[in-house]
This record gives sequence, structure tokens and C-alpha cells, in this order.
Amino acid sequence: MKKHAFASLALASVAALALTGCAGGTDDDTTGDAAGESKGALTIAVFEGWEEGIATSELWKVVLEEQGYEVELKPVSAAPVFQGLADGDYDFTTDVWEPVTHADYLGQYGDKIEKLGTWNDESKLTIAVNEDAPIDSLDELAGAIDEFNGKIIGIEPGAGLTSVTENEVIPGYGLQDFDYITSSTPAMLSELQAATDAGENIVVTLWEPHWAYSAFPLKNLEDPKGTLGGAETLSSYSRIGFADDFPEVAEWLANFTMDTAMLADLEDAMFNENAGAKDWNPIVKAWVEDNRDYVDALTS
Repeated sequence: MKKHAFASLALASVAALALTGCAGGTDDDTTGDAAGESKGALTIAVFEGWEEGIATSELWKVVLEEQGYEVELKPVSAAPVFQGLADGDYDFTTDVWEPVTHADYLGQYGDKIEKLGTWNDESKLTIAVNEDAPIDSLDELAGAIDEFNGKIIGIEPGAGLTSVTENEVIPGYGLQDFDYITSSTPAMLSELQAATDAGENIVVTLWEPHWAYSAFPLKNLEDPKGTLGGAETLSSYSRIGFADDFPEVAEWLANFTMDTAMLADLEDAMFNENAGAKDWNPIVKAWVEDNRDYVDALTS
């Protein structure tokens, strides 16, 4: 694919969200004034390495700043996202996956945080291989262990996808002889880049939507036993009391929708067309201007 050259540069950018101030803090003055006084300070928790969360958080940063709010992005791993929301350190996050991926975290923190709304219901967890791999289904993977050097390349140890792979996919398809390697999403993508460059077979844990499907020649392995679950929803969650402190923003997030095609377009602009960027803000602002009708409707 013509975008392969972008992929290696994009790896360095996956977790390159700028930290723009100190943590937390909310402001219950949501009125603002004609002179441009801030409507309040908001802190968004961003799942590190999860591009749909990075993209939508950067989008909402631009949108909310246009509306007069001060916005800080906090990139953290999954567990601190939920703990931080429960503790009131963060105002909201846009990347909670249901019903499977973040089930354990919601079971632990669900009564300490609040759901604002679901914005996408077309996402799914996947196990992917290079498109010319000799198998097409997970039930063929155990018999092809030598073709993949006995390895499944995963992402962060604490991710919901990691738990599903360990507890459902591997035992479900008899893959215990594989070395399941977990480290980070950037590390997985680096392995994917290396295997692609070398023309080698590789099996990775992934999810859709993800820019890797544009950057690499991939195919998803069929899951006849349904171990990865069905379609997932992506939702925004907040700290308790956020809707009382920022009712305007809470209403916008409750009504927020973004289909997979629109999300893929934003991700493509960020992670492929501008791979290697150190600051997403100008890229997202340009995307916003190209999609002004959609963006204005988010706060109408």
C-alpha cells in the first residue's frame, strides 16, 4: 500500500500528546462573558495509544476552546483513566469501550463515574495478520504456529483487549503454545512495521477503527467462536458531578455522534497524512475547517 512509508513515522506519534498544564481542576463558572472570559477549565483523560481516543479528545479540545473553555489533555493508561475519573482528577474521557473491552474497569468503577453518551456503535476487537498470510481464521492459527514464529504480538498488559485475548481467544482456540507478547501499542505497531518491511507473517491484536488498516496490508482472522465479542460501543464518561458543573458541555457530549467513516478520516489526517507530527492541534484545526458543518453541529 502506498501509505506504508507513513507508518513508521506514525509510530513515534502515537503517544505524543502534549501536556499543556497541571492536572485536574474544574470551574463552575460556565457562563463566560462577551469580553471572552474563560467559561472554565476542563481536563480530558486520553487513553494512551488508542487512536480513536486521541483523535476525539483532540477534536473536542479544539471545539471546546472555540466555545471559550480552557482544555488540558492528560494521556494516561486505562486504569488511571478510570481511577482519575472516580477521584475527580479528570473531567471526562471519550474512549470507553462497551460491553467487553472495559467491562472489568466499569465493574470496578461504574458506580463512581457517570456515562454521558455513546458516540459510535460500529467498533470491534480484532486479531489481524498480514493479508497474504496462509490462514484466514482463528481456528487455523494453532496449526500454523511455525508460520508466525510462535508469537502473538499484543498491546498494553492492562488493556481490555489483552484480557479478552488471554482469557477468551487463547484458550478458546488452543493457542497456549504461542508466546503472547504484551508491551504497548507503539511496540506492537513497530513489530508490525518490521514484519511488513521484511515480508514476514505476523499476528497482532488490534481493533477497528484504527489507522493501521490504511497503513499496512492486513486482514482480520475470522472468529467463528465469537471469543472477541460482537460490535462494541464507544462512549464518553465523566466524573460524578461534571454535568452539574458544566451542563452545556455535558449536553454536547451526550448528543455527540461520529460514525466510523468520519473517525477514519480524522485519524487518517492525523496519523497517516501528517505522520511524525509533534503537535496535533493545527492538524485537527485544519480538519475542523474542512468539516465545519459537522463540527458546528456538535455544539448547536
